[in-house]
Amino acid sequence: MGIILANGKYAYGQFLPEGAIEVADRPRNEAEWESGAWTFPAGLAMSDLRQERNQLLSATDWWAGSDLTMTSAQTVYRTALRDLPSTASPTLDSDGLLTGVTWPTKPS
Repeated sequence: MGIILANGKYAYGQFLPEGAIEVADRPRNEAEWESGAWTFPAGLAMSDLRQERNQLLSATDWWAGSDLTMTSAQTVYRTALRDLPSTASPTLDSDGLLTGVTWPTKPS
């Protein structure tokens, strides 16, 4: 467990200073304590989506090599990944994990 100090800052510690309250651990570094709950900066969910999307695209970049021909399913998958920022409405749950995204299925 962590604590929120009287000045609103998050801290770790073995004792509870006067005016501090005990709270669940900070779910991730970007989280801020506001109005009795952890909140996340605007745009963080979209940033997380783009990061995960980029990793998935990178893992399939070899499909587009000059000596290979992508299947229709591979092309559709990569297009769906590239389109995600405009087709998804990502959010973060209370643990700071990405939700609200339907990821395309990678073809086998």
